Amino acid sequence: MYRLSRRPQPTRRKELPLDGLLRRAAERDPAACAFRSPHGTRTFAELDARADRFAAYLEHALGRRGARVGVANTLDEEFAAAYYGTIRSGNTVVLLNPLIRAAGLRRVCELADVEIAFLPTAAAEQLVKTADRLPLLREVVVTDAPDGIVPADAVPLSVALDRAPQPGPGTDGAPTDVPFDPNAVVCVQFTTGTTGRPKGVRLTHRNLLANAAQTAAAHRLDSASVILNHLPLYQPMHLNSAVLAGACQVLCPAPRPAAAVALAARTGATHLYSLPARLHQLAADLRHGELPDAGELPGFPLPAAPALDRLTAVLSGGSALAPADARLLSERLGVPVLQGYGLVELAPLTHSQRPGEDLSGTGSVGRPVPGTSCRIVHPRTGVPLGPGETGEVQLSGPQLMAGYLGESGPAAGEDGWFSTQDVGRIGPDGELYLVDRLDDVFAYDGELVSPTAVESVLAADPRVADCVVVGWPDPVHGAVVWLGLVLHDPTAPGLLDVLDSIVETANGELGPHEQIRRVEVLGAVPRTPAGKPERRSLRRELHRRAAAEASL
Repeated sequence: MYRLSRRPQPTRRKELPLDGLLRRAAERDPAACAFRSPHGTRTFAELDARADRFAAYLEHALGRRGARVGVANTLDEEFAAAYYGTIRSGNTVVLLNPLIRAAGLRRVCELADVEIAFLPTAAAEQLVKTADRLPLLREVVVTDAPDGIVPADAVPLSVALDRAPQPGPGTDGAPTDVPFDPNAVVCVQFTTGTTGRPKGVRLTHRNLLANAAQTAAAHRLDSASVILNHLPLYQPMHLNSAVLAGACQVLCPAPRPAAAVALAARTGATHLYSLPARLHQLAADLRHGELPDAGELPGFPLPAAPALDRLTAVLSGGSALAPADARLLSERLGVPVLQGYGLVELAPLTHSQRPGEDLSGTGSVGRPVPGTSCRIVHPRTGVPLGPGETGEVQLSGPQLMAGYLGESGPAAGEDGWFSTQDVGRIGPDGELYLVDRLDDVFAYDGELVSPTAVESVLAADPRVADCVVVGWPDPVHGAVVWLGLVLHDPTAPGLLDVLDSIVETANGELGPHEQIRRVEVLGAVPRTPAGKPERRSLRRELHRRAAAEASL
């Protein structure tokens, strides 16, 4: 049986702290489902009590407020409890990516002055090996070791939490009240570093609360929503917006997208969040006639459901989803497949297509979420451009960060706008179309070339399995299009003729400045962990090769 819909009502009281979202949800409907996972179901009251346990442990272990606590954003309910518990204790969450290498993990902890870290076993094992280089690190707590077996110099979560005073007769194990400043920094999240060294982004109560409300409004979340999270890491945006709405979250750890679709049917999911790379795989499965199979999810003791009867939208973000894949998935699943856009610096969501809008496969990332402004400026002069013109995307809104870690300058420019280094244009209805990263765009005879636009033309060729475009330095034109191709059948006879035909077909649809002038066959397109083409390393290699060629 499903609960009746109840949209969260704006409070007339003073602003809530971020962890107040969870407290309010627990008070409003304590027995409501907060999470379903292979480990079972947890109510909002249980999650709130668990956050209290984390807060009490941190107060006991640190003896003060204002410290920075590393929390791995694993896709499980312990992340939610640690996240809200850290904030409730008056300390700052530093999000730790448990999938990065030991050097990257140590670097983040070093830059952020992390004193306690909550990590899964594999990441904890990496960090304790470098703990001698982290003098501020007091303790590494392992969050996924119910048997108590953890790496040397680490502590099981159960042992850590049991150290703190527990509620009981004559005692009060609940954390003490923390003075609340809505502009206080409560979370530090590092950028991915795809355009340079990762930078720590300082986010406040107000930033994250604003974006939780913006996300819930744009995605139409309420207390009857059942949100299936099929992301490799738990992003605070999804956690905060769901808790604000009082929605139930289903956590799907299985990597295969077909399993996520089957689980969405079994749990009556209304929203399914995934990555473009996983949705691309799902589209490929559907093209080859593979049916969803939930066999990877034996931990869910849930009844079978015949179809995606309650699903209203599949939502994708992090990078672009191919329009053809979005259209296919929308047609086969019977719901819109929606794109969004955002940056860590904006907590992160700034644009989204809306459930109920027929925008699947249009190539846009939707309109700005409530309270957010967007404009396009000339990338060199900063002069605002008109509708339909291509330039750099600039944004403003209440979710804009307090600033970067270790930097005292303002988050935005003097005029209040944040420069994203993304290139795009605004459509007739205010929807944003992204073209490329500013660093990826290059000029041929003064005309900007978008690698993504060229790649989209190649993607329509059935002989092309994947491709990547980068600018090859040219002394006459500035740069020319270099194309790296992955062929569906690289062993087919007449390889050179096939390449000539692919390039000739594409050039017939491309503008004069976009003409493909160099092409190579690749075994695979190098990609970042988020699935984006790794153009930076390709650019370095092509510049090296171009310089060597010019010296001959």
